[in-house]
Amino acid sequence: MHSKLKIIWIDAVTCYGCSHSFLNYKEISSLFKKVDFIYHPVFISNEFKIQSCDLLIVEGALKNNFPRLGFPLNELISKLFFKAKQVLALGTCAVYGGIFGKGLMFNNEKRGHYYKCKDKIINLPGCPPHPDWISFVIDMIAENKKISLDELNRPKDIYSYTSHMGCTRNEYFEYKIDNHIFGKKDGCMFYDHGCQAPYTSGSCNKILWNGVNSKTRAGQPCMGCTSPTFLKENLFKTK
Repeated sequence: MHSKLKIIWIDAVTCYGCSHSFLNYKEISSLFKKVDFIYHPVFISNEFKIQSCDLLIVEGALKNNFPRLGFPLNELISKLFFKAKQVLALGTCAVYGGIFGKGLMFNNEKRGHYYKCKDKIINLPGCPPHPDWISFVIDMIAENKKISLDELNRPKDIYSYTSHMGCTRNEYFEYKIDNHIFGKKDGCMFYDHGCQAPYTSGSCNKILWNGVNSKTRAGQPCMGCTSPTFLKENLFKTK
């Protein structure tokens, strides 16, 4: 029996969407048997202190002089980063910076402050990432199993697909038939509604939300939320 994975989960500049996504994982009670959350801003009330951990999870973007737990945010992350064995940048803001433009490894498409330390970082973009994605990474680390990463340090098991793969509207895409109306069951949303699914990495139409749905299945175009350029201008328009 392995000792429990010790995790510190820090909220940077965030909406807490990643935390709420994680808490919707259907087998979360089983996962908790493998991990020990030393600190989490939402569901753990332990007093926070700077200490070593097996996994540091950062949810949200970095920002200078943003106060967090008695420290400027960037100073807090720096203190914890080098005490952690591994670091998970959780969500698009932590990975690429989102609308703030300051992620751990990247500032949008440019190299970020911790790029030089990329060997200890796993990136899990998404706004938010699917709960199964989050639990997959945590479980693999808890079981001391190797996670194969792509060139952007994202798990290949999740991001070697595009959101377009598995979309129920693919036949309409091939014949260039657009649905013209949000929420309509028939038609593709690529041509008139700016759907980013063919360009966006993620298993959104393979691992469905609540086991039943995705944006495109519900009649909303993919917004490319796992991409470095999210959130783009003219979101629902196709050039």
